Amino acid sequence: MLMLEKNTDRSNALDIALMFKALGDPTRLKIFEFLRAQCCPVAVEETGDVRPVLGPTVGEVCCSVTGADKITSSVSFHIKELRLAGLVTVERRGKNQICGVNQAAVRVLADYLSATGSSSTNDRDDCC
Repeated sequence: MLMLEKNTDRSNALDIALMFKALGDPTRLKIFEFLRAQCCPVAVEETGDVRPVLGPTVGEVCCSVTGADKITSSVSFHIKELRLAGLVTVERRGKNQICGVNQAAVRVLADYLSATGSSSTNDRDDCC
């Protein structure tokens, strides 16, 4: 499982490589994009209490990505791979599994992609 808390260059490189590998599959990328596009709706209980819903269920992800009416083993596998790479969270709520994007992982990727240089590259002022 992804360990975003580690600060060593080697573990950070391995974490980022795992995320890119997971996103390298078109189905997983489509699932990740679907989850990123979700806002956080609320659920109204029978008592009138309102609680936040942390994201769509695995079934809703499956329906959106594949058009299937029920969860397929393929989508379950892809969600598991995204979870193991640290990109998504899956939380059991009663009979449902609620999926969401791990915002810490998104920040790690954004920081990596926006970095202007690293210790492994030459520091040049004329680099684009």
